[in-house]
Amino acid sequence: MMSSAKDLTSRQRHIVAWIEDQGYATIEALADHLGVSMQTVRREIIRLDASGHLQRFHGGAGLPEGRIRLGYAGKSALARDAKERIGTATASRIADGAAVFLDVGTTVEAVARALLGRKGLQIITNSFNCARVFQGLPSCSAFVLGGSLRGADGSLVGDTTLSTLRQFKVDVAVIGCSAIEGDGSVMDYDVDKIAVKRLAIAAARQTLLVADGMKFRHHAVARIATLDEFTALVTDAPLPTDIESHLGECQPIVATNS
Repeated sequence: MMSSAKDLTSRQRHIVAWIEDQGYATIEALADHLGVSMQTVRREIIRLDASGHLQRFHGGAGLPEGRIRLGYAGKSALARDAKERIGTATASRIADGAAVFLDVGTTVEAVARALLGRKGLQIITNSFNCARVFQGLPSCSAFVLGGSLRGADGSLVGDTTLSTLRQFKVDVAVIGCSAIEGDGSVMDYDVDKIAVKRLAIAAARQTLLVADGMKFRHHAVARIATLDEFTALVTDAPLPTDIESHLGECQPIVATNS
């Protein structure tokens, strides 16, 4: 029988959360993300396998049999109404004619849909799903960054993506994440995707972080940035006090039903 998550250490919770998001992880990748030795990770995986949280495989770990990772379709359905509200609120801050970087992820895709009907937008994105929203629209242009295709969310990553993105300066970057932690850290799992996010932040005059309220309860293993590096945080729920205290100049925008 699987033990309770409250019995896990912080490191073990991070390992489980990452594998729940990715589906599988190698020992080497986990060691790199956590900044510990491969032997340390191997010991943790043995413990997590014994407790039923993970299943050991040669060279790594995955979800136990019978547990299904929440894939792209599941993430798309999760908090759908909240994401649409966030999308509408974010789009209202983007002017016609703006050059806009759109990140990957289902919340950013909601922003893309909310931008339909706008005039003269120049979209730069590493998301095939975001680019398809603007396909065939004469009122906007969409430039898809090259690179290696990563995962079911249609994301592009790698050296080609980064070198192409370096050519651009945009008015607004819309950035997604997997978690916002109590110390103000904006977090994700995939270091290749994080590299694109960081470069987009550096290339933007304004940066809009989009995250539904569930992200305040999640944890991830690698930092994108801190909250005070963003122009605004667009969410659907009131911010926890600890997170709010780390906003700095970042403006909180809560998208409500009204």
